[in-house]
Amino acid sequence: MWDESRTVNLLGQANWIAGNHGNIAANWPTASLQNGFATVRIVLEGKAIMQQLFRVYPVIIGWLIFCPVSSGDDNTPHHVAQINSTPAGLRSVSHASDDGDIVFREDIVYGRIHGAALLADIAYPKASPDGKARIPAVISVHGGRWQGGHKQDSSAIDVKKWAQRGFFAMSIDYRLVGCSPVPACYQDLQCAIRYLHAHAKQYGIDSGRIFLIGQSAGGHMVSLAATIGDGPFPRTGGWKDASNQVRAVISVAANYDLPSLSWGDIWTPAKGDSIEAQKQASPVVHVHKQMTPILVIHSDDDQSVPIQNALLMVDALKKANAPHRFVRYSDAGHMGITDEVTNQAIKYIQQQSREINRSRKK
Repeated sequence: MWDESRTVNLLGQANWIAGNHGNIAANWPTASLQNGFATVRIVLEGKAIMQQLFRVYPVIIGWLIFCPVSSGDDNTPHHVAQINSTPAGLRSVSHASDDGDIVFREDIVYGRIHGAALLADIAYPKASPDGKARIPAVISVHGGRWQGGHKQDSSAIDVKKWAQRGFFAMSIDYRLVGCSPVPACYQDLQCAIRYLHAHAKQYGIDSGRIFLIGQSAGGHMVSLAATIGDGPFPRTGGWKDASNQVRAVISVAANYDLPSLSWGDIWTPAKGDSIEAQKQASPVVHVHKQMTPILVIHSDDDQSVPIQNALLMVDALKKANAPHRFVRYSDAGHMGITDEVTNQAIKYIQQQSREINRSRKK
């Protein structure tokens, strides 16, 4: 039995494996590595399951044996504490690199569930001249109908580009429904928010300017965060005593009313009434005047989430007099995190930051 606790990032090899070994489930993140239990779980589809096991397992074992684990000695700037200064159970296994005026770190551990790591990519500017300036932070939540996608696909931000704009940028992976039933994915987002608050001083983050951006299923989750916060879901993953407050959220091509959505039934918990769970996980149900400000971005010709779904949310926001902005397109389809979306998001964040500055001067 393999008894050494290690985190091995296999996401980058997903396409190669699928192309060379066939019949592997299309969404690689549905495969999971259980570090504490030395278990590698691969989801296979098709007729030649046993054949694929014999072909793929040697590859996996090879990665486990030869993939190096970072010691954490990555020349992090003096104003940012090493991740290895966090409790032993949450040490980083990331790879870091300098890219001009920014630092990029891949696969940092932002939480653990039963020994399995929750991973994120981060990027941030190097130390300010006086070492005291606090910068805004953004957490990106990818799409994929809660069952696919990953932190570096087109539904997530490019953390390096956002760092170049002066942000501490974080893009997270979260548990997918193929491995862990809902609301695990949402609990992971909440863990990521708490992680930033817990490390705000170490990373030089302005904790009053933490923003969320999510696309499709990710947009659903950031919208839920704007309306219910923790909601009825227990805190998992770590940092249980940290704040989960965010300044504003940007929701792109998201679903707000699960029962009326063709794929809303994917949100099905392990037990209980699934219809009721989908209602309770619908942000439109929880809109209120004091909720976190939200930017809703949607297109009329979205074939994955019809515009009517977004209009239900916008109407609810208007009726509640809740803080929001709606940017509507006619022919942009199911929008990813495009340059246009990024520009709209930055503009909204700048507006919210100005409001924060005004309130701080009073």
